Amino acid sequence: MSITLQPRDRFRPCYVSLFESGELAHRVEDALKKLADCALCPRDCQVDRAAGKIAVCQCGRYARVSSYFAHFGEEDCLRGTRGSGTIFFSGCNLRCIFCQNFDISWQVEGEVAPPERLAEMMLGLQARGCHNINFVTPEHVVPQILEALLIAAKGGLRLPLVYNTGAYDSLESLRLMDGVVDVYMPDFKFWDPEMARRYLKAADYPETARQAIKEMHRQVGPLVFDGDGVARRGLLLRHLVMPGDVCGTREIIRWIASELGTDTYVNIMAQYRPAGKVSRTQYPEINRCLTHEEFQRAIGAAREAGLFRLDGRSALRANIQ
Repeated sequence: MSITLQPRDRFRPCYVSLFESGELAHRVEDALKKLADCALCPRDCQVDRAAGKIAVCQCGRYARVSSYFAHFGEEDCLRGTRGSGTIFFSGCNLRCIFCQNFDISWQVEGEVAPPERLAEMMLGLQARGCHNINFVTPEHVVPQILEALLIAAKGGLRLPLVYNTGAYDSLESLRLMDGVVDVYMPDFKFWDPEMARRYLKAADYPETARQAIKEMHRQVGPLVFDGDGVARRGLLLRHLVMPGDVCGTREIIRWIASELGTDTYVNIMAQYRPAGKVSRTQYPEINRCLTHEEFQRAIGAAREAGLFRLDGRSALRANIQ
């Protein structure tokens, strides 16, 4: 079942109204002030990023970008026929020991991108015909995104914005993005605080993610598409199934169904593989890929909970034994 919004040629990204009213400029000013004593994510580091100081996310005044391109590996409703205009930010406020982008998130490889450069990337992706601008790992660079968006909107950016996050977001940052983001795409990673402590180095992750995802849902509602089946507004929730169910898949799925609704669009992902620091001896329990049975149990739990809008590509792309 899909929910269809207005035809593609009538779509208007929500940030355009904020830009035209002057509210977007006020958001930028407010957001940049917060960099001086940074509490923009749950780490609450309180360092002066405006002066170039860094902490967990390893990003100071300006964002770093690892790469940007038309991405055809995302969900069908994001990539469409022309790709999702993906911007991969370097650095991260989580310490996922299994991260498949370890060089980007932990080692912070990439170019420094002042606002003019970041705006140039957005407009370039629009010129290539991408369906949207897809910010990957944006949690720690919300002020920088808003600053660049103002420039890009002045330059004619009119694509919907996708906020592609691990869900370790503060409510303060999400409120800055209210009326800016068209599609929220959080990944609900772990249910149990001890598992989150072990694998993400953030015991508060489960509660933080629940609050953040509920706020995202409040802002944009269920996922809706244009007449071509491309996502235009709403929540698209991802969950990566892990070996031995260390992530608590069944509990996460039940929470989604009860708190967000069974019409929530969910991508249950099977592409886990050992990466990052997993090969070290202290994580033997997840030093393998999923089994077919583990993934099927996750799909069965979703159906049992009543979720009926499941993304269909995961099983085809799965890296399972």
